[in-house]
Amino acid sequence: MSTAANVPARESATTARERRERYGLLLAALVSAFAFQGIASPGAWQQVVITALLAVTLLLALWAGGIRPLIIRSIAAIAAVIVVFSVVEAATGHVGGAGTRIANLLLVVLAPPAIVVGVVRSLRARGQVTVEAVFGVLCLYLLLGMMFAFVYGSIAHLGHGFFAQNVQATVARCLYFSFTTLTTVGYGDLTAASNLGHTLSVGEALVGQIYLVTIVSVLVANLGRSRGSARPAGDSGRS
Repeated sequence: MSTAANVPARESATTARERRERYGLLLAALVSAFAFQGIASPGAWQQVVITALLAVTLLLALWAGGIRPLIIRSIAAIAAVIVVFSVVEAATGHVGGAGTRIANLLLVVLAPPAIVVGVVRSLRARGQVTVEAVFGVLCLYLLLGMMFAFVYGSIAHLGHGFFAQNVQATVARCLYFSFTTLTTVGYGDLTAASNLGHTLSVGEALVGQIYLVTIVSVLVANLGRSRGSARPAGDSGRS
């Protein structure tokens, strides 16, 4: 009798561990993609590695979010074509990085909704804030910074420039500026040149702070607490 009653609990624990591992892998992939883009020089074959990292990160985000396998396979086919395109670019000595930009665009557009879906499903299934949910919101935070970096780089690529210091808006510089803005550190060595850049920068800082003090802080504060565990002050639990 007790053995049969314990089976669902074991299955639930196994599912939770699998979800936690998925989001852990996704978080590690995002950190790796961010670090490599921030450190690597803008060479042809470096772009291939970055494109592959971004593609793998996107697929991990879809997998962690529990997206349908058919959709994941379709995105995987598109990602494979983009990686091959990036290899062709490198082989021909082209350092434009079009393949990398496309992979980056797909990541910042498709990964956040998939993660949100996965986190919501996890909260509903477990009825409490879990470690994988915290991993998920941290992944969203990193993707937020990468998304703004992509926008800054796109503005510069369209020929309008971005930085007031008249330096090239490389991926590394855009990531650096984006995350120092997102965290409101603001070193000041790089600043936006246009009103559009100023507005985007202020918007990113506001979103970053609001996200940290609301979503992240609330989830971390309620980690492991079930929905019905909190009682009003003075309530002894008597009916």
